[in-house]
Amino acid sequence: MVALISAAATVLVVALAARFRGRFYATFAGVLLSIHSLVASAMADYFTAIGPLYFAFHAAVYLHFAGLVFPNLRPLWYRLLVSIPGSFFAAATFLAWPWAIASAFGLGELTFPVPYAVATLGLFGSTLLRRKEVVRLWLDGAPQPQLGRAKSAPLPEGTRPLRVVQITDPHLGTFMTEAALRRISEDAVAADPDLVLLTGDFLTMESHRALEVMTRAFEPLAALKGRVFACMGNHDHEAPDTVLRALLNVGATMLIDDARTVTTRWGELQIVGLDFHFRERREKIQQALRLFPRKEGVPRLVMLHDPGAFVHIPDGDADLVFSGHTHGGQLGLVNLGLPGTFVSLFTKIPDHGFWGLGKNRLYVHRGTGHYGFPIRVGVPPEESVLEVGFAAAPGSATSGPG
Repeated sequence: MVALISAAATVLVVALAARFRGRFYATFAGVLLSIHSLVASAMADYFTAIGPLYFAFHAAVYLHFAGLVFPNLRPLWYRLLVSIPGSFFAAATFLAWPWAIASAFGLGELTFPVPYAVATLGLFGSTLLRRKEVVRLWLDGAPQPQLGRAKSAPLPEGTRPLRVVQITDPHLGTFMTEAALRRISEDAVAADPDLVLLTGDFLTMESHRALEVMTRAFEPLAALKGRVFACMGNHDHEAPDTVLRALLNVGATMLIDDARTVTTRWGELQIVGLDFHFRERREKIQQALRLFPRKEGVPRLVMLHDPGAFVHIPDGDADLVFSGHTHGGQLGLVNLGLPGTFVSLFTKIPDHGFWGLGKNRLYVHRGTGHYGFPIRVGVPPEESVLEVGFAAAPGSATSGPG
């Protein structure tokens, strides 16, 4: 019976999506809900003691995906009854697929709560465990032969560091409310940095048309006139007008394969903002960098949403690249001081923290939010102030004025 009802609900959501949203979302919803339906049906027998609660969570998944056919920011009651439980249970069920296979052989009965416990930890880790910190980076200009985590020496005594606040991947929507993002913006202003760098993925499906909400959330940044710069992330290309207009409203400078040379309280800097390119990334990134060659004696900062594209930046063309995109790797033991995550285990993409290749250096921010499944486990969101020092090196600057 569970399988039949789940299949019918999946068909209904896909039909609605195809009729009112388009083929892409219909395919996306169809794939995810089909996997969810198969796993949830296989796991149903384990939940007979709490059957009504199980079916309430199960129904919330289909309601959530159906609601996304007509995406808008939802009121609190809808988020509490549909969006959050639906996202949570979809994530837990996705993690439970090994137990679903085991159930076919009569196994897994004693350990089936494990994926649901992990999803619960992820839900709290995604929303409550924000970590404020100061990150100090010393750019010594020494070459690093292979892509890998970089070590930073302490900043020399007397160095006046460049202070940067980076906000990335807030993903305004179910889990990142206007109030939460506004508070993050207010904290950025209170830190009184030399620069604020916004490195993309501001939206979710629900916030594509939320121009006024996004403007209000970032409104505190208007107090830092001339200090706020932004680049585009992959999800921002789903509603570029909303992103561009909202950031323009608060006085941010959007750099889309563009550059500015600015004079800050620290000193002169060149800031390059690279677009997110879905195809021919190497060629397009290097073409943009050639259009804006670095200036001798001026530190060059590059905003690049996806750290996977860091390897395409020619050696010595960036003192420090600022990225996000990975959400810190999502699953790991960063809370325990261990750097490895799901992303670094299965890919070569830099997941979080300080990286190097050749003379270029990269900082991957863990992100202020997440998208979709709330499964941050052991990798808390980040709210940091970066203090960056520059050693004397060709094409770079000294540690700065003052």
